[in-house]
Amino acid sequence: MARDSRREAEKRGRWAEQLAAVYLMAKGYKILARRARTPLGELDLVCRKGSVIAIVEVKQRRDQTAGLHAVTQAGWSRIGRAADLWLARDRRDAYGLDRRFDLVLITAPLRIFHFKDHWRP
Repeated sequence: MARDSRREAEKRGRWAEQLAAVYLMAKGYKILARRARTPLGELDLVCRKGSVIAIVEVKQRRDQTAGLHAVTQAGWSRIGRAADLWLARDRRDAYGLDRRFDLVLITAPLRIFHFKDHWRP
């Protein structure tokens, strides 16, 4: 039973990440990576628009308040360390570009919120 609910949560997460990627591409972002894995954690989306690399955390929640509090300070710190590693290891061409951490929140009924520069290390 627990495995089924975990599988469903994984499926919903993948759907939310796909929807967020399409939304960001429509806004002019180029998707550099999806679910980029590092030994320090996973990055949902890594995007580029102009001279900005956006590390995007995607959350699907029942409402905006729940979504805004879905990632703790410790979670953002982990994402920041994973981003440092991924960029150093896999994207040396990103050196010198501005970097920011965004949150894309998907709520029901279907609404998409993009919070640019949501967290700073």
